Amino acid sequence: MTIASAYSTLCWALLLLSPLTLLSLFFVSAPYGRHTRTGWGPTMSTRWAWVVMESPSVFLFAIVVTAGPLRAQPVVLVLVLLWLSHYVHRALWYPFTIRTSASKPTPVAVAAMGFIFNLMNASANALALGWLGHYATGWLGDPRFLVGVALFVLGYAVNRHADAILRSLRKPGEAGYKIPRGGLYRYISSPNYFGEMLEWGGWALATWSFAGASFAAFTIANLLPRAIAHHRWYKETFPDYPAERRAVIPFLL
Repeated sequence: MTIASAYSTLCWALLLLSPLTLLSLFFVSAPYGRHTRTGWGPTMSTRWAWVVMESPSVFLFAIVVTAGPLRAQPVVLVLVLLWLSHYVHRALWYPFTIRTSASKPTPVAVAAMGFIFNLMNASANALALGWLGHYATGWLGDPRFLVGVALFVLGYAVNRHADAILRSLRKPGEAGYKIPRGGLYRYISSPNYFGEMLEWGGWALATWSFAGASFAAFTIANLLPRAIAHHRWYKETFPDYPAERRAVIPFLL
């Protein structure tokens, strides 16, 4: 199999998985976090589940990109920096800052599915940059690149700020859930997911690649149903939950 055919296969697989993921998650919420429940087999520490799931997007991505002949192109270097700014944080810092309860572990099956997805996605996007991109330096001034990077940075900031608000709700050793307030929580229940959708939508635009578009589609398919499930859970759990909040898109959804 050639590099190009492997890339195409990975991208089509991610794209075709997106509608299946969207439909299945509307009916069955992934069993971790507030949606934890029994019946999903062996479990593991939630912190280490995050490390396992996200690690291919740091290590495999870096290996595949740096092995490629296009690794030193200026555009590729900027895009790699954006990608790693998200995933080094997500894989190696975020898991050790969340205030999770030992009574809410993550099923090994969930960690395994996340790991497999990230193997595929990291490989596809790394091939798009390090092997197949051929970005001219002028792409740095292209409106698609500039708008895409702006969306990525905005989404990154929204996601980090939302995570910080959630983290502040629990003191060390505390369990249970509270209503988050401040920032985009004034308008939506899941600004962390909204931020990620902005990030990877911006990535698709900035890279202008099949891999980027497939990743953006899968991100929406994965996070939109979970955000709606979160919103429903908040309303069922807290009688005083703000009625004006939407689930994931301010003023709309």
